[in-house]
Amino acid sequence: MALKFATNPIGWTNDDLPDLGKETTLEQCLSEARAAGYEGIEMGGKFPQDAAALNTLLGAHDLNLASGWWEGKILDRGVDAEFEAMQDYLQMLITLGVKHFVYGEGSCGRLEGIWKPISQRPVLAETEWESYAAALSTLADRTEALGINLALHPHMGTIVETDAEIDRVMQLVGPSVKLAFDTGHCTFAGGDPVAVCAKHADRIVHLHCKDIRTDKLNKAVSTDMSFMDAILDGIFTVPGDGGVDFGAILSSLQQANFDGWLVVEAEQNPEKAPPFFYAKLGFENLSTLAAEAGFAA
Repeated sequence: MALKFATNPIGWTNDDLPDLGKETTLEQCLSEARAAGYEGIEMGGKFPQDAAALNTLLGAHDLNLASGWWEGKILDRGVDAEFEAMQDYLQMLITLGVKHFVYGEGSCGRLEGIWKPISQRPVLAETEWESYAAALSTLADRTEALGINLALHPHMGTIVETDAEIDRVMQLVGPSVKLAFDTGHCTFAGGDPVAVCAKHADRIVHLHCKDIRTDKLNKAVSTDMSFMDAILDGIFTVPGDGGVDFGAILSSLQQANFDGWLVVEAEQNPEKAPPFFYAKLGFENLSTLAAEAGFAA
């Protein structure tokens, strides 16, 4: 089966820390993404929030919208308020043909915690998992009825970070909840992305392909750095430039008939990691690895 390759604007401008790449124009980001070989790109903070304007802009660069991130607050405001808050955003994504949106759980202070030591992240109590899973399932049922799937993104600094937490939530949620799996976050959290992908391949609909520099990982963990300090130190890079076994991961997805987007998403300081160079390197490496795993060109 053929794959679709996309990138994320975070390599050009970081939405969590907009000063990283603030001078980079959207035109540069889109033109370089296409020149690097990608056919798709995810939403970014500099993108227009109007479907018609965004469609025109992406069409001018021969790019498709692969997906968009939604910073969820389901535990802070409840299912009804969460669903209401995302209506305009989801309708824009649907209009542009997006099938799965990336749901990052921002409840309990993800954004407020990006500069705190990684050990100080929110954790659900044992008694809270079933109610959280029920709320997430209800939300996913509602978005599915609109025509777009919720794909949960396990993420550093959130209540779904570790392999055990991924297993727990996926065991409890209904079938409408999919996975937007991120290889870099899994590795940073001390997990095994190869094992997670093998176990949950049938639920993964969207893959964030992020590699990790082992020496930077060891430093971040041993010194209890913050998430953002680790990024500034260069913990993440593009596929094939770190220690993640993408060959094994892609083999699991190929056997599960994965037909979603492979998204090169590697938060780096664009002053130290030239965006076009790394975007092209990531595309070339990932394309090669995907072909070796049995995906059609």
